[in-house]
Amino acid sequence: MIDWAAGSGHLTAGGKSLEWACWGPAPSDGPGDGPGDGPAIVLLHEGLGCVALWRDVPQRLAQATGLPVLAYSRAGYGGSDPADLPRPPDYMTREAVQVLPQVLDALGAAKVVLMGHSDGATIAAEHAGRVADPRVRALVLMAPHFFTEAMGLAEIAAAKRAYDSGDLRDRLARHHADPDNAFRGWNDAWLAPGFRAWHVGEVVDYWRVPALVIQGQDDQYGTAAQVAEAESRSYAPVEVLMLPDCRHAPHLDQPDAVLAAVADFTARLQRIEAAEVIPA
Repeated sequence: MIDWAAGSGHLTAGGKSLEWACWGPAPSDGPGDGPGDGPAIVLLHEGLGCVALWRDVPQRLAQATGLPVLAYSRAGYGGSDPADLPRPPDYMTREAVQVLPQVLDALGAAKVVLMGHSDGATIAAEHAGRVADPRVRALVLMAPHFFTEAMGLAEIAAAKRAYDSGDLRDRLARHHADPDNAFRGWNDAWLAPGFRAWHVGEVVDYWRVPALVIQGQDDQYGTAAQVAEAESRSYAPVEVLMLPDCRHAPHLDQPDAVLAAVADFTARLQRIEAAEVIPA
């Protein structure tokens, strides 16, 4: 179990040691809906992210919402164990179904909001659509992808060139214990020939919790078609925030707008859950 008072540490999930860090009050492990019983926000990072690369977002998020915030690095990233390579084409599905439930078990919170960015948003979306998990009360998806797009694959190919002959490897080495494992695990999977046909939009059909989808209007990895996939397929409420002057990382390009939107979204979620149900 995570020792919240420690502030950071390692947990075991998917057979790997994963680093984690936390902010804000300790999460509640009970079913109550009173003060202090709000959901914990669990952050799922992008394809080249880790705990450290969230920067000051987790702390600001805890302050803005008053909720517990947990970030962890998946295998291959940050200070976590290396991932087994090559990653299979369904690596995000495996993370959602096999690893994330164990992370949530270690957290011990009765209620969570999954907040993911890019790959992390897809993992959160897949968990909500593939796992019957009553702990998950809502989703916040920043720049999710449900299928490949030519422009996104072109950017990923450009990242490979920057890694092989530019300074990207050196920059990643500042935050990842094994930058080659981190980069190759993500880049090789996306650029594999068979990955062009990857599509997981069907998971949206099975969402039963509200979602807030945030995307930059200038996102270089995906178009508004990714957002439309969520809007058009979900039976649960989906709110959309399209941000101008924003590329693939809304929480870094437009942090104030993202924090305000998430604070409002989670506050409304708590009010709804705490409302007294009056029999007809």
